[in-house]
Amino acid sequence: MKKIISLLLAVFMAVGMVGLCASCGSSTTAAPGTTTPGTSGTPSAPAQTDLDYVKNKGKLVVGITDFAPMDYQDKDGNWIGFDADMAKKFGEYIGVTVEFTVIDWGKKVMELDSKSIDCVWNGMTLNDEVTDAMNCTEPYCNNAQIVILPKDKAEQYKTAEDCKDLKFAVEVGSAGKVMAVENGFNYTEVKDQTTAVMEVAAGTCDAAIIDSLMAGAMVGEGTSYENLTYTVKLNSEQYGVGFRKGSDLTAKWNEFFAKCKADGTLQEIAETYGVQASLIG
Repeated sequence: MKKIISLLLAVFMAVGMVGLCASCGSSTTAAPGTTTPGTSGTPSAPAQTDLDYVKNKGKLVVGITDFAPMDYQDKDGNWIGFDADMAKKFGEYIGVTVEFTVIDWGKKVMELDSKSIDCVWNGMTLNDEVTDAMNCTEPYCNNAQIVILPKDKAEQYKTAEDCKDLKFAVEVGSAGKVMAVENGFNYTEVKDQTTAVMEVAAGTCDAAIIDSLMAGAMVGEGTSYENLTYTVKLNSEQYGVGFRKGSDLTAKWNEFFAKCKADGTLQEIAETYGVQASLIG
């Protein structure tokens, strides 16, 4: 019996020694000057900021539509306007060139997130849809959505309620479309605000909803659409510039804009395009 007990104790001790050796064998000590697997030997490089990204490629790509007096082309095909000229100044401020690209306004967020463009700078209304999807700047211009009609019918349509029976043209994905939806109007979406006005002039739509800043430059006496006018003001709103979510370019823009206010650049460019009365601050 004693022999059996002794034999069992010997077996248990042998098993214990094997386990101890296995445990010791699984522990490793990093040699001097090496890194233990699974740990970082040196801190990782900081993530590239949006400003770094734009500076490294040497250009700021600005998403726009044809929208006088903010962004439009001169006779030589160069982009000019209040927003266009300010964008060029911002490019100088951060040390890059500026490239303008016409976008589908309804896809502006997708264009921004995919890095096809670096910002949306085109008389953009700061509504919830925009501020939820972009990192937006401080507002810089006051605006409103207004109804465009043939001049000889203006007296019949002085309130939003009067306009319920009209067929409207609105820019796709625009603040004008939002107003059409909110007021229960019948509407057709077109590619931009210029096309919306053309639809009214051609008689294919009864009315359009566009930005007041554009209306002042595009319809009425002394314009290409003297037979059109604007009547009902549907809201009040503000313009801002949109960058990607988390972008440090937004803070840089706010810094730039404050400088332009202080040194008179903002006022000078605004007066060039007749938008000085709409400036904020």
